[in-house]
Amino acid sequence: MVGILSVGVLAGCGAKDNKTNASGGSEPNKPAAAAELTGTVSASGSTALQPLVSKAAQDFMAKNPKVTVNVTGGGSGTGVKNVADGVSDIGNSDVEADAQYKDSLKDNIVVIAPFALIVNKASVGIDNLTKAQAADIFMGKITNWKDVGGKDLKITVVHRPDSSGSRKLVKQIVLDNKDFTKDGVTQDTSKTVAEAVGSTEGSVGYVDVPYIKGNDKIKALKMDGVEYSADNIKSGKYPLYGIEHMYTKKDKESPAVKAFIEFIMSKEFLGKPEVTDLGFLPADLIKK
Repeated sequence: MVGILSVGVLAGCGAKDNKTNASGGSEPNKPAAAAELTGTVSASGSTALQPLVSKAAQDFMAKNPKVTVNVTGGGSGTGVKNVADGVSDIGNSDVEADAQYKDSLKDNIVVIAPFALIVNKASVGIDNLTKAQAADIFMGKITNWKDVGGKDLKITVVHRPDSSGSRKLVKQIVLDNKDFTKDGVTQDTSKTVAEAVGSTEGSVGYVDVPYIKGNDKIKALKMDGVEYSADNIKSGKYPLYGIEHMYTKKDKESPAVKAFIEFIMSKEFLGKPEVTDLGFLPADLIKK
């Protein structure tokens, strides 16, 4: 009798631990649903990368309504410093962070951004510059467009500030790390560079391709006869592009920050037509 009662008690306990299915059998407990993402994510820095990050923020918040993503510019140097100082969760940069940050920051390489030299479309009269000609213009050695096959017109250089990753990129690739001329005008963002070049006769500047699209007042120049394209970058024929970084503090990313970085690097996001139209290219296009 004791044995029979014990078996009955155990059978009853087992019934409580498992859900009974429609056929009278049992199934194991289902795992708990993943916790819903909440919180705020702040990203600052590169204005070249800003169109992509802003689009990702909109799409990510639509999928995660309890997360707020704030995206601002300020330049690559500012973004890296902001994340190092704890002002921002993410620092966007067109160039690698300085060595002083290597131990404290995590480098998330997200995409490749093609850049181009741009000129005022209506006034300059050229379609191509050699690298040497471009360097001499940005260093102030060539000051009239007629000296590179254009019109007899003074050249106005439109700069970015020293904190700009775009400026550092052009300095490294085009000027071979020589100094820019101090003449010209300076604009704080890639957007205002494109606007200034479009509205200033004889002007030249540099931006990444999202700021060229839709602006019929500027023209992207070929470099050494080669235009920017995914194929020309992949083959090494076109040198002017940036490897885009989103820096975070090592081991201190919140679940929302980690999820946002993963989202912006995902095929789901990067494969969207409206994202492809921005002109950014997959990070694995160039194999290091």
